[in-house]
Amino acid sequence: MGRTSKDKRDVYYRLAKEEGWRARSAFKLLQLDEEFQLFSGVRRAVDLCAAPGSWSQVLSRKLGGSGPPACIVAVDLQAMAPLPGVVQIQGDITKASTAQEIIGHFEGQPADLVVCDGAPDVTGLHDIDEYIQAQLLLAALNIAIHVLKPGGNFVAKIFRGRDVTLLYSQLRLFFPDVVCAKPRSSRNSSIEAFAVCRGFALPAGYVPSMLNPLLDHSYHGDFNQLEGPTRLIVPFLACGDLSAYDADRTYPLQLEGSPEYRYTPPAQPPIQPPYQEACKLKKSGGLGRATLLLGALPDAQEQAAAQPENEGEQAATQALGSLSLDP
Repeated sequence: MGRTSKDKRDVYYRLAKEEGWRARSAFKLLQLDEEFQLFSGVRRAVDLCAAPGSWSQVLSRKLGGSGPPACIVAVDLQAMAPLPGVVQIQGDITKASTAQEIIGHFEGQPADLVVCDGAPDVTGLHDIDEYIQAQLLLAALNIAIHVLKPGGNFVAKIFRGRDVTLLYSQLRLFFPDVVCAKPRSSRNSSIEAFAVCRGFALPAGYVPSMLNPLLDHSYHGDFNQLEGPTRLIVPFLACGDLSAYDADRTYPLQLEGSPEYRYTPPAQPPIQPPYQEACKLKKSGGLGRATLLLGALPDAQEQAAAQPENEGEQAATQALGSLSLDP
């Protein structure tokens, strides 16, 4: 498969490289902003689960215009290449110290906008993926209510599944206006969407807490101490019109009305990704799969039947030794 094949299959991947975005997800935030004007009046913004940094790039470019300079804080467990105008925190969004560090960079002031495009490495088991994503969203919500100003906005990725209505009800406890939005650059075949939450306000008597990290504690207990409906349906909005590119369609390399196509490498390769070692092994032929040579085990059974007990075990062991690792 040539290096241009993905450029044909994924037009937003190609456009992201050509326009200097670190990932195609930049277009999702741009399209959400076109629909909801998320960046209007924003001077302090937080990007949770920020790596590789495409949403931080969007914030930097969109908020870096005229007026007082905006302060943007990006948070991720993984290292991220530096971005102009973006302060980076390599930390855990489930820890109170991370929230305190964010506020410290804002000189004690709360944020106007918190965004989160984080998602787990999907397993293909939809129920598990949806549950893990829901827990990640609740972790992002929990730190957001520590750093967000009253009336502020929160945008986070969700997986639309059976229990997504429970998530909506939990978000509505803190935001009177919650919309499920699907950008044009998000594939129709994907269950991802984005919860756009506006008008942050803490419920009366609610005391936010970050005493326990996510893996040791379920946030459902905290949020469910509040009263309200446990299931909620919110408006669904498809962002963008038919003039935008279709994320599920294959396009020719030469787009109509565009300059002559030239292959463009990614704007910023990942820094020490967790799959780096596996990629090296695959390229060098170090990754293999177990294969069974046909006839090996039947031969072993025949030899074992024809020999005394001890020698039969030996023959079977030798036959099993013919299992090989083929690259």
